[in-house]
Amino acid sequence: MLKIIGKATSINVRKVLWTCAELGLSFEREEWEPRHAALNPNRMVPVLVDGDFVLWESNTICRYLCSHAGGHALLPRQPQARARVEQWMDWQATELNNAWRYAFMALVRQSPAHGDGAQVAASCASWNRHMGLLDAQLQATGAWAAGTDFTLADIVLGLSANRWLMTPMTRPEYPGLTAWLERLDARAGFRLYGRNGIP
Repeated sequence: MLKIIGKATSINVRKVLWTCAELGLSFEREEWEPRHAALNPNRMVPVLVDGDFVLWESNTICRYLCSHAGGHALLPRQPQARARVEQWMDWQATELNNAWRYAFMALVRQSPAHGDGAQVAASCASWNRHMGLLDAQLQATGAWAAGTDFTLADIVLGLSANRWLMTPMTRPEYPGLTAWLERLDARAGFRLYGRNGIP
């Protein structure tokens, strides 16, 4: 039985839970406790335990689960198709996450260390600009982030889009994103782990 360690409200844990749902994988989830610190030197979640094998980093765990379960629909074997999926996954983990970090910490977590109004505004503007890049891609494909098929890219980006919608800030209208979220909402995995409060 796969074991997933981390709280179910964590955006990165929910990537893994949603991936398991799409793949039909059974798992047990445990809350993070101090005794788990030895499993991840970063002391962050999620952590996956598969027998004697321990893995951390959410996007890497999602890739592993696809390989483990033969989930080639989510992560294609063909090199160019796989690279396209991984390109958008890596963009989410680097460019997009860096854009929203300051605004999210200020507006949602209300961190005293993130109270600079100019930096909040700059982060919101960058976040909206990056979501505009995703909107343009979705309008170009007319379907999913990496092309015509639902993939891991849609899982990691779907959770990011959810965070963007849940943050109290001004957002542009992005028709490609709106239509894509409606498509995501038809998936049971998104309804279980992706929406987190979206009505």
